[in-house]
Amino acid sequence: MSQEKVDRYKQQKVNRTKEMKREKMKVNLEKAVIGAIGILLCVWIGFSIYDKVHVEPVENYEVNLDALVDYQNSLSVD
Repeated sequence: MSQEKVDRYKQQKVNRTKEMKREKMKVNLEKAVIGAIGILLCVWIGFSIYDKVHVEPVENYEVNLDALVDYQNSLSVD
């Protein structure tokens, strides 16, 4: 059993650099994904605030219907 432990330790030692690289890559990938999500969240919040604060002015138009009303009244009088 002791020889099995020694063999397992030697195998782990050989694969240690690969495992460390894999673990480091996994941690960096997690950081990148979390960072990207954080940036997207900040951009989304910024655009939401901008849309609520920056409102385009609404143009109102006034229509004079006096001529149409006079025409309708002249038709109903006849």
